[in-house]
Amino acid sequence: MKKEIKTNNAPSPIGPYSQAVLHNNMLFVSGQIAINSETNQLINNTIKEETHQVMKNIGAILNEVNLEFSDIIKCSIFIKDMNQFSAINMIYGSYFTPPYPARETVEVSCLPKNVNVEISVIAAKKQG
Repeated sequence: MKKEIKTNNAPSPIGPYSQAVLHNNMLFVSGQIAINSETNQLINNTIKEETHQVMKNIGAILNEVNLEFSDIIKCSIFIKDMNQFSAINMIYGSYFTPPYPARETVEVSCLPKNVNVEISVIAAKKQG
C-alpha cells in the first residue's frame, strides 16, 4: 500500500506529484529544489546555498516519517552545469557518513524554475 507523505517544512509540489510516497518500508522522495518552504522563495545566490537548501528540504521530508540521512539508500542528482559538481558534491557529502548511498549524477539542459541542482532520494525504514 502506498501512502502520500507531506510536510509544511518542505516546499509544496509545483505539479501533479507528491513530496514523497511511502510504500511498505521504502520512502521515495520526489526531486527537491532550493525553495524555502517558509518564504516560497528560491535560495540560489550561490551553488553551496542552493545545495544546502535542497538537502534541508530532503531532511524535512525524511523527518516527517522519522527517517534520517543515514536511512537513504539511493540518490539521483541532476545538475545544470557539471563544472559545479565539486561544490555540490562537497555540500551533499557533508550530510552523509559511510556507508554512503548509491548515487548517479547527471548533467541536464534545464531544471524546474531554472535551478542549478535537483536531488531525489530513496530511503528505507529500519526493520525490527
